[in-house]
Amino acid sequence: MARDEVLGHVLSCFDALYEGLGTHAPQFTNDAYVVCAYEMGRSFGDVALELRSEIGRDVGPLPVISAVLEHASLTDETGAMALYCVAMVVGPRLLVTMLDARTQLGDDAQALALLDRAGEVLVSQMHLVGRVASNQPPIEDPSWQAAARDLTTTLESAGNAESFGLTH
Repeated sequence: MARDEVLGHVLSCFDALYEGLGTHAPQFTNDAYVVCAYEMGRSFGDVALELRSEIGRDVGPLPVISAVLEHASLTDETGAMALYCVAMVVGPRLLVTMLDARTQLGDDAQALALLDRAGEVLVSQMHLVGRVASNQPPIEDPSWQAAARDLTTTLESAGNAESFGLTH
């Protein structure tokens, strides 16, 4: 896969997070989750902008990430499910995707630096979700927990058990 295709694929992942959080954050009912979603969306948007500038074109959001984030956002109006989706379902798979991208980019210092920055942003935002959630009451609703598990099942069924691949 060519350099711009690899970076474009990573861009599509971050674009999906940026777009999904930006679209749904205003509808969340928990103020802490709203602020967190906006902050995350802004950070992911910054990464997407850097990647878009590097490859010189837009690629659009990765549909599977958009779909699972939308489902999470519509399942729980507080925003907790959407943040869980990013931190626990999408985030780890995106980290693996970026690791795979690194191996395809060889010694391209500029591209590797972009991936380093993207990874730092993603990990920092995953930690942000943990900090925000730690100040909220636990969610002990079995139907919520089942819906959260279904997010993983959805990605696994779509062929994204460990990553978002690099063939899109």
